[in-house]
Amino acid sequence: MAIPLKPYLLLLLLLLLLIPSSLSSSAHPAYPDPSSSSSCSAPFSAGAADAADDLVPIRREEYDGGRIIDITYALREDMPSWESPEGLGPSSGSPGPWRTGPRQHSEMKLPLTRAPTSTPPGTCSSITTRPGSTSTRSISRCSMVCCLGRLSSSCYFSLLVCPALLVDVPRDKNITAEVMESLHIPKGVRRVLFRTLNTDRELMWKKEFDTSYVGFMKDGAQWLVDNTDIKLVGVDYLSVAAYDDLIPSHLVFLESREIILVEGLKLENIKPGIYTLHCLPLRLRGAEGCPIRCILIK
Repeated sequence: MAIPLKPYLLLLLLLLLLIPSSLSSSAHPAYPDPSSSSSCSAPFSAGAADAADDLVPIRREEYDGGRIIDITYALREDMPSWESPEGLGPSSGSPGPWRTGPRQHSEMKLPLTRAPTSTPPGTCSSITTRPGSTSTRSISRCSMVCCLGRLSSSCYFSLLVCPALLVDVPRDKNITAEVMESLHIPKGVRRVLFRTLNTDRELMWKKEFDTSYVGFMKDGAQWLVDNTDIKLVGVDYLSVAAYDDLIPSHLVFLESREIILVEGLKLENIKPGIYTLHCLPLRLRGAEGCPIRCILIK
């Protein structure tokens, strides 16, 4: 008995028409859906005139619906700089003598931290990068997020990419032994970000350096070393140590060369709790601290 083919051909044609639409609606999660409004779908925005040459990147603090939080301040000229009323100043520009020929080169000046051997803890230099050469000059202290305590090229990624605890510090005092004890940080916690009055006062948004910032006193640093398992300390201003206890506190933290200090973090509008911390320092040989980009993932 012959089976009519027409119904089967119609069914096959219908399936062929449905397959492309189903494929387009279930894109691979690594790629954004063009029809969605996710943070990855529109990395640029055009100006009022929609000119092709005027595309401006959209700057965000949160990505993927708030799951990823950028806790690194953007470099800007009026960012505070150590003991300076004038701020950081320009970090990039065109080196005059190098502008030869049809190609235009630019340079970027990056603060970094050197080892506290014969110099006081926290003494910094800045790297000026140019095509084909590197030079350094001394500055008072860096104003970017830094990784201290060990060579940045050998900072263990197990400490820099891992769970971390964000805590709120009592707002009326520096971080002393009494304050550290009151935070009740459990044993086994190895990475802690300390949000202080510095964030409430928006000190990292003010150009002039402020000596009244909150930081660790020597006894607070010693309590942390003696009574916790913390190996990464993050703070929200230019120094982990209080201005009045600058060198003693740094010496306590850096004596064992096992604790990483991350300074200048942007901890605004983030709920306290546990996050996955990702901090990646530049891979600089011979430096014990350098600029670093940090994010939190819920």
